[in-house]
Amino acid sequence: MFPREVHVRLPVSVSSGSYSKILLAGDLLCAAAALAGVELTRLWFGAFIPVYDIAFGTTLTISWPLVVGVAGGYRGRAHGEGTEEFRSVAQAGLGLIAAVAIGAYLTQTNVARSYVMAMLPLATVLTLLIRHRMRKRLHRLRMKGRYMRPVVAVGHRQSIHELVLQLRRQPYHGMRVVAACLPSGQYRRQRSDIDGVPVLGDFRDVPAVVDKVDAEAVAVLACPELHGAALRRLAWGIESRGTDLFVAPALMDVAGPRISVRPVAGMPLLHVEHPDLQGSRRLVKNGFDRIVAAAFLLILLFPMLVIAALVRATSPGPALFRQTRIGRYGREFDMLKFRTMVVNAERLKPVLAASNESDGVLFKIRNDPRITRVGLLLRRYSLDELPQLLNVLRGEMSLVGPRPPLPAEVERYGTDVHRRLVVRPGMTGLWQVSGRSDLSWEESVRLDLRYVENWSLLLDLQILWKTWSAVTGGRGAY
Repeated sequence: MFPREVHVRLPVSVSSGSYSKILLAGDLLCAAAALAGVELTRLWFGAFIPVYDIAFGTTLTISWPLVVGVAGGYRGRAHGEGTEEFRSVAQAGLGLIAAVAIGAYLTQTNVARSYVMAMLPLATVLTLLIRHRMRKRLHRLRMKGRYMRPVVAVGHRQSIHELVLQLRRQPYHGMRVVAACLPSGQYRRQRSDIDGVPVLGDFRDVPAVVDKVDAEAVAVLACPELHGAALRRLAWGIESRGTDLFVAPALMDVAGPRISVRPVAGMPLLHVEHPDLQGSRRLVKNGFDRIVAAAFLLILLFPMLVIAALVRATSPGPALFRQTRIGRYGREFDMLKFRTMVVNAERLKPVLAASNESDGVLFKIRNDPRITRVGLLLRRYSLDELPQLLNVLRGEMSLVGPRPPLPAEVERYGTDVHRRLVVRPGMTGLWQVSGRSDLSWEESVRLDLRYVENWSLLLDLQILWKTWSAVTGGRGAY
């Protein structure tokens, strides 16, 4: 099976089950607070509250966590990322409101309208707000190693290495690789650890390894050795243990509504739809971008004039900086920004080439001496990018999209990277909300390609929502 002398020492963590109990208690308190608020309001306006109304309200309060649970609000996989958790709460609220309203109508029961029109909607909103705050707290705790799910990684050494590094860079996913299983040939030749993760067996040993490290999940990475029958046997081996099974498809960075499983000739086939880059959804995106850009320009006109005056007053040169960037299908356009560097910044670039901290085609210096004092503040909070709203209004950029590249960068693109140019570049994007300048070149490219492959208006709204916290936090901006 695996060497007896190997001992696995796991870091102390808190189980996802205990976090679900905390969420349940929070949901119950939200329902109780909503009930108390409605009843106090009725008393304030002099309404008489019969005993059966109080009993019914208490029943709804106790039922609220149960309904959320039925909707899937306490599934461990939904904690920490994605919209599944919030969607479950919203579905629970709408479902309970509909059930109470229809039930009262069918049975001709005299139920106070305040429960349907105020208490349950308020309980839903409070639960969503508390869940959002709890998620932020969960991310902070996961940065400290708490509420992490121990995972056994199954696949080739290089794939496991990439998974380990990715999960360590982004601990908010809540998964920690604690053991690895390699193909039998690799396991016999080399049993050394992978970035500190012990190799405890081959593919046949996965169930025993799960027991040994008390894993909550198994992550199977794409490899030819795990064909359909072998993967099915692996799933059977861990089924009785209640361990989750994650399988990485060979086609990476494609997810969401583009993927569906369809039975064909008795076989389940993965159907992958092409991204909708030209249809009516693109027209909706263009209209949304321009309407929002125009609204923000009207709202921010005076602050932008103040910023322009500060730039002009604190350093010689124009307030706006124009730079040629590459847009959709390789078209050039002049991107606008507030000037944050000295006027001759581009001429000084070759002198600072040896100080470049980027690992790819980008040029980034954390403490760039060309940046002015006002420019440092503008960059920290991305205020220098506000004039790009004009680029959005002119149709050269989008609110959300890949990072707008320089012509020199595009000349060094590989074949795959040109895929970024099939959509308009954005003022913000996955790169903005995932680390900004702290990201490596490869990571920035991967995020941009993921955006192109999985674009939707809902994804744009999620990125715009996350951009606010990324910008106000000022992390990764220089």
